[in-house]
Amino acid sequence: MFIPWLPFEWIVAIRFLREGRLQTIFIIAGVAIGVGVIVFMSALLSGMQANFIRRVLSAQAHIQLLPPRDVTRPLRIGPPASAAGELMAELVQPPLQRLKSIDQWQAVAQQIRSIPGVLVVTPVAAGSALAVRGSASRAISVAGIEPEMYYRIVDLNSKIVRGTVRLTGTDILIGTDLASDLGVEVGDKLRVTAASGAVSALSIAGIFDLGNKFANQRNTFIALHTAQSLLGLPGGVTSLEVTVRDVYAAQIIAQRITAATGVEADSWIKTSAQFFTAISAQTTANTAIRFFVGLSVAFGIASVLVVSVVQKSREIGILRAMGISQGQILRLFLLQGGLLGLFGSVVGCLIGAGALALWLDMTRNPDGTPLIPLSFDPKLFAAALVLATLTGLVAAFAPARRAARLNPVAAIRG
Repeated sequence: MFIPWLPFEWIVAIRFLREGRLQTIFIIAGVAIGVGVIVFMSALLSGMQANFIRRVLSAQAHIQLLPPRDVTRPLRIGPPASAAGELMAELVQPPLQRLKSIDQWQAVAQQIRSIPGVLVVTPVAAGSALAVRGSASRAISVAGIEPEMYYRIVDLNSKIVRGTVRLTGTDILIGTDLASDLGVEVGDKLRVTAASGAVSALSIAGIFDLGNKFANQRNTFIALHTAQSLLGLPGGVTSLEVTVRDVYAAQIIAQRITAATGVEADSWIKTSAQFFTAISAQTTANTAIRFFVGLSVAFGIASVLVVSVVQKSREIGILRAMGISQGQILRLFLLQGGLLGLFGSVVGCLIGAGALALWLDMTRNPDGTPLIPLSFDPKLFAAALVLATLTGLVAAFAPARRAARLNPVAAIRG
């Protein structure tokens, strides 16, 4: 079919693809399968990573600032050193880590808020205590928070199973397992005793489920000023909790915070090193899969075009004899590679989208929600289209260069 407004190279490239229809169909199918695999695996692994990170980081801050720890000092024991040069024995004991506040934490928090990439900074006063209900008692971890800011880090609203997230000076939020152990419900009173001996009677405002049995047994939340009084930290806080816009940049931002404030900041990347290593391994595996699938697609396109150059050598010779330049012959075969990559990627994106829809439909939790939430990211499909087209162009370069260098007389004679 002749289309007068198309450039000459396009007309000939499309004609060559149509004449080798079977080869064209097979290579487009190969490209489509490769692109479909890339789209499906990329979306699946990205969804898994996002799901893992959401589960791990939804109950903790991205960065935590803590007061400096007491250092170990050697204690000298035994008789004094003699004139003969006998050395005095030393005993090294780790010091007791006292509950203490971050120095000038309000100014430190203000400094952190001015650092690019930081979203939320909130103070927390935390310590150990004993929860008593009648003859039952349990060791708990008390966290004094400013509800409005802290709920932007840990969304307790979505984790409350009974009651509310309201926190006044006499309220406490506890986990489901602690409530079961103590036999309490919303509205009941708990006597909370700190290590210092301070006692506070608190009313259970809500019961939450963090998805972790240990956390549900130990973690409790009260108002910040209540915790400061209970733990003997008047006006002080034991940590500053920080969330950032990019969770993978948390370690870099933590280093900036330490440099700016002088307070040691630990990111989730450092404290959850094994988890971060697993996430990095998934990313590496995903990259390797895409690379080798792309490589196989490139070799497939290149092999088809090499065969096409051999089969069309007489036609190429005639075109060269008619005055067609080497550059036009080069562009002709580059166009074939690009078109094969483009058509294959379009079909592959449709295959990948269909596979993702089927996965979402078949893999669901008992409550009907997706097992792994996936999103159809337009950027992923656009990247697949561009990558496959560029792969086709690169794969076509060697055959195109060979075709452009054919001697017209030798090609016509065969």
